[in-house]
Amino acid sequence: MADTGRQSFTDKAEAALKPDSEKSTTEHMGDKLKGHGDSAASTMQPQSEKSTGQKVGDTLSGNSNNNDKSMIDKAKDAVGLGERK
Repeated sequence: MADTGRQSFTDKAEAALKPDSEKSTTEHMGDKLKGHGDSAASTMQPQSEKSTGQKVGDTLSGNSNNNDKSMIDKAKDAVGLGERK
């Protein structure tokens, strides 16, 4: 369970598992906005106040704010579902 004010793990998983090619422009924009909002919330919340579940979720989603790709993004890239440049 995500901490209060954070994006739920279910929402993150649904967004990550749906191929980008099947998302509408609105979905892409929504994912980006939610991701930025969750990243900001992660930055604002001290590590010492995060639940164990939230710490694990942040690690898995790459929300450590050090510009590393998340494990989910790396997995999407590996199977060809990642963002195309």
